[in-house]
Amino acid sequence: MSLPDGTPAPRAFLFADPAAHSLSPQMHRAAFAHAALPGTYEARRVPPADLAAAVAGLRVPGVLGANLSLPHKEATLPLLDSLSGAAQAVGAVNTIVHRGGQLHGDNTDSPGLRDALSDAGYSWEQGAEVIVLGAGGAARAAVHALISGEQNVTVVNRTLERAQAIAADWQVPDADFQVAALPAHAAPWESAALVVNASSAGLNDPDQTPLDAAFLARVPAGALVYDMVYKPAETRLMREARAAGLNAENGLGMLAHQARLAFRAWTGADVPVEVFLDALNARPAREG
Repeated sequence: MSLPDGTPAPRAFLFADPAAHSLSPQMHRAAFAHAALPGTYEARRVPPADLAAAVAGLRVPGVLGANLSLPHKEATLPLLDSLSGAAQAVGAVNTIVHRGGQLHGDNTDSPGLRDALSDAGYSWEQGAEVIVLGAGGAARAAVHALISGEQNVTVVNRTLERAQAIAADWQVPDADFQVAALPAHAAPWESAALVVNASSAGLNDPDQTPLDAAFLARVPAGALVYDMVYKPAETRLMREARAAGLNAENGLGMLAHQARLAFRAWTGADVPVEVFLDALNARPAREG
């Protein structure tokens, strides 16, 4: 597809602080090429003080929208015209879609995690026990994804009050799921089918872990440990999980799936997730 002479290509962005480390540009550039669509994608460092101006700049013609990463996923909410059900439930936005001067906020992290877990072989048996580590925006997206699949979730966080705040938001009478908050020593490790690290522990530090290996030893053999961290590709949590006889995956699959959903929202093109994964696997060595 070509544009008339002099017409600039549609643009999309990532707003983050920092932003230089992002793998999103190479994924979306590969998607534009696969779909034979004109378009550019740029990662921009946007300090919190500049966020409102950057979001307002998305309203001009020719802009498709933007992805949001730390620390902007929650702060952007009041700057938008509408929100998807997922964005409202999670309380965070990672994708802004521009349509005719209006900005719509969505959260593709939640369905992206669901798709990534399915790819990793998770069976989604109703009522399965899942433990989520962390209590920030990523943990909220993880809990939303899991309860949409009717999983019982226990949130574990160093500060128990923050985990309790997440659990309190999903106390639904007669629901087909339960969300609880417990200290690590009281969590149901012996019955866990899945452990999700939604904390930043291990990010850029392969020797850091969010969890003592003694807890992993209590998890049934063959269960899945999904670390939403994707850099480094092999975290200490993953290594110790495998040593305990568990399956382990990093967050690259979630990164690719959430990008695919954002690209589809911007362009209408349903590009296979393999295009995004191939772009990640071809990343320069400096990206780690």
